[in-house]
Amino acid sequence: MSQFDVIVIGSGPAGQKAAVQAAKAGRSVALVERDKWLGGACVHRGTIPSKTLRENALRVKKMRENAALCSFELAEDMEMSTLIDRLSRVVKAHDGFMVNQIERNNITRIHGRARFINSNQLFISKVKGEAEVIQGHEFVIASGSIPRKPDNIPVDHENIFDSDSILSMLYLPRSLTVLGGGVIASEYASIFQALGVKVTMIDRYPLPLGFMDADLTEKFVGSFQRAGGVWMGEKVVKSVEWDGLSQVVTTCEDGTVVKSSKLLCAAGRLANVADLDIEKAGLTLNETGNISVDDMLQTSVPHIYAAGDVIGPPSLASASMEQGRRASCNALGIEMAPMSKMIPSGIYAIPELSGVGMTEAQAKKEHGDILVGKANFEEISRGQINDIRDGLLKIICDGKGEQILGVQIVGEGATELIHIGQMAMLAKSPVDIFVESIFNFPTLAEAYRVAALAVIGQRSKDTDKY
Repeated sequence: MSQFDVIVIGSGPAGQKAAVQAAKAGRSVALVERDKWLGGACVHRGTIPSKTLRENALRVKKMRENAALCSFELAEDMEMSTLIDRLSRVVKAHDGFMVNQIERNNITRIHGRARFINSNQLFISKVKGEAEVIQGHEFVIASGSIPRKPDNIPVDHENIFDSDSILSMLYLPRSLTVLGGGVIASEYASIFQALGVKVTMIDRYPLPLGFMDADLTEKFVGSFQRAGGVWMGEKVVKSVEWDGLSQVVTTCEDGTVVKSSKLLCAAGRLANVADLDIEKAGLTLNETGNISVDDMLQTSVPHIYAAGDVIGPPSLASASMEQGRRASCNALGIEMAPMSKMIPSGIYAIPELSGVGMTEAQAKKEHGDILVGKANFEEISRGQINDIRDGLLKIICDGKGEQILGVQIVGEGATELIHIGQMAMLAKSPVDIFVESIFNFPTLAEAYRVAALAVIGQRSKDTDKY
């Protein structure tokens, strides 16, 4: 029986960082992955494939907008493989980097399906029927997540897809129904709409992305609808069925019926632990279907840690990487500062949305009086140059108009711009820093200055400081 100081289950963003950190600390490490390739869903079914498709969708969108210069239309039988033509190269390069890193750090890579025998041993089923038992002193569960499948949605991965199988479509559909209003639903709905697919989004809530402020999500919905998409909020899906011929039929409880060529069910994700037998290790899932951990990423079993999607929100690749690294450090007793809670969210829809710190609603609830400054991208020179009509940057400050409580952005480039606000907040800089600093001209970053001036303008009326 092979023995290791640390055993990491899963090679996604959290698992990779956990394994490398433990190895760099001089420990013997095993990385168990059931897929042939490293990287998990992030690399092969999620983040990288969807962002590759998004880049091509933006190119198509821009070509359509330039129709006055040249006539452009996608072929009706456009193959999905053509639209994600760079994916294999990106994935291969990423896998090569990861393999080299694993080998360079002398991490034992085990290709197989793991399940707990007890809290210290794993049974590994390998591809060719082989099996082995390995034992570890410390464990990091980083097995990621799988799509949640409602009972009334018969996902068949041919006509009715989930977020893991949607990109396996052979051809670009003429129409698509997207069930859900979360991050994945919003991203895919807007991406396929940009590609010329007629998309209908259906969700039980009034607006998508309910964790962001309504003025941002209204901008997103407005852009989506102007592009030809249909948003149907406050609808509860009663049934979904394939008509056996050419359409997926979605029926809502209020009698609304939507027909489309294909359907994507994006109803959230659950911890990917079905085959792990975590109960034999002394663990159970919480009410949200995830593994509970404390601030140290430690589970209820002291020597077992968990990180990434398997523990639930924020379910971001960026956060998962840091969680994986910290899980290993905590398991090995390596001291480190508390993990920053200033984690930016990034939603790669069209347009992008991003936020850091508090939303306006959260700030009002916690602080009462607040001051908010806004800058519309269409009022910024670069916004006019780039023809960005659906952008908004918002700075949320305390009632005195000094402390930055949060930054919220919608518009192309939002996921890059957010880091300026993040750094200012981490440095505890007053909002004045955006006025006292000089930004390149013309840039979208100037929106920080405009929004900050709006805050200061409100502040000066009350305090006569300016």
